[in-house]
Amino acid sequence: QVQLVESGGGWVQAGGSLRLSCVASGSTFSNYSMGWFRRAPGKEREFVGRISRSGGNTFYTDSAKGRFTISRDNAKNTAYLQMNSLKPEDTAVYYCAADRSYVFTVRTSEYDYWGQGTQVTVSS
Repeated sequence: QVQLVESGGGWVQAGGSLRLSCVASGSTFSNYSMGWFRRAPGKEREFVGRISRSGGNTFYTDSAKGRFTISRDNAKNTAYLQMNSLKPEDTAVYYCAADRSYVFTVRTSEYDYWGQGTQVTVSS
């Protein structure tokens, strides 16, 4: 079992930045790839990006590429989502998720554990 707790959300003006954190407990953090997802009002939860177990590989959706950076510190059992140049359309609840499989996936159903989410609101 892995427990995930996100933090760092809040309100920011367009063009601003936020850094989200996801702290894991209950199991060996480095055994999991970590994904970030978001759910905007009235929309389905969507994949934002993913980082491999070692942190050596990352993948981003087109909307996140160049603006968002995912990193992790396995010694601190923490994954991060640095978001820059935020836009109003980035407003959503952001979730981190852990995947024990080695197989890359963007599908929410393939991730094993989820955090409770943190709200990000970007005003124009």
